[in-house]
Amino acid sequence: MTPVAKAQLQIHFCVLLWGFTAILGKLISMTALPLVWWRMLLVIAALALVPRTWRGIRAIRPRLALAYAGIGVLVALHWLTFYGSIKLANASVGATCIALATPFTALIEPKLAGRRFSVRELLLGIAVLPGVALVVGGVPVSMRLGIAVGALSAVFVALFSSLNKRLVEHGDPLAVTGLELGAGTLALTLLAPLMPWLFPAFAGSLFVLPDLRDAALLLCLAIACTLLPFTLSLVALRHMSAFAAQLATNLEPVYAIVLAAVLLGEQRELTTTFYLGAAIILGAVFVHPLISRPARLTQPEMLGVAEAKTAAE
Repeated sequence: MTPVAKAQLQIHFCVLLWGFTAILGKLISMTALPLVWWRMLLVIAALALVPRTWRGIRAIRPRLALAYAGIGVLVALHWLTFYGSIKLANASVGATCIALATPFTALIEPKLAGRRFSVRELLLGIAVLPGVALVVGGVPVSMRLGIAVGALSAVFVALFSSLNKRLVEHGDPLAVTGLELGAGTLALTLLAPLMPWLFPAFAGSLFVLPDLRDAALLLCLAIACTLLPFTLSLVALRHMSAFAAQLATNLEPVYAIVLAAVLLGEQRELTTTFYLGAAIILGAVFVHPLISRPARLTQPEMLGVAEAKTAAE
């Protein structure tokens, strides 16, 4: 198996795990704000047990640390709006909206990451939009707000993934992850008192311990669906571009739709138009490898939060 083929298998396994995040977000009874806050806190607790995390943080220059902290705030806002979309609509809709990150990434990544703009990538990103439009037309009107929030979440994906690609090589991935998620957790803590006025549907108490069921689901979300796939994605992204990985991530709604139908019975809430839109998104995913010539990259590129290089190796 070639390195590129292996990387494609790895990233698709990551996407499968990420498909469960939407399901877990729907199953957890907490509102979006405390759900994301606990998810980030649990990941930070796991990272705090690794000595290399602390050594890496001490080695990062203060100005760079502030940049990572800013990215962490974007990560927190992405997760907040992602789970907010799921709560306002359902798991299938929330996951499908992430496909909008493809055209956003095609526009934003060249500017923020300092690489050449690709018309082909933009056209592939635009090809996803009719599918998203059909998805919107295939849901009840009551879910439209959830779609708008999901589109905002996709913008945050494009922003933080492009910034991470530009800066991640300047710090140890464990340390970068700790700084970003730590800053994101702090930002959500400061935002919590304002949330009842800004967006009441997201609000919730941060310091109330989750019940046993929610605690088990949160632990699974933090470890199996956050640390593990992001670590593996770092290995895969040594042999593929951030855009190619983001396009593959469009499969996440497909996995989420199937899982939601099996586990949550959401197929009763969606129409044929929704599934036609999802099929168009899926088609764009498979077209990209056919028209692109894979090239080995000399630098790893991050899809999401910088993750544990040590664990990956």
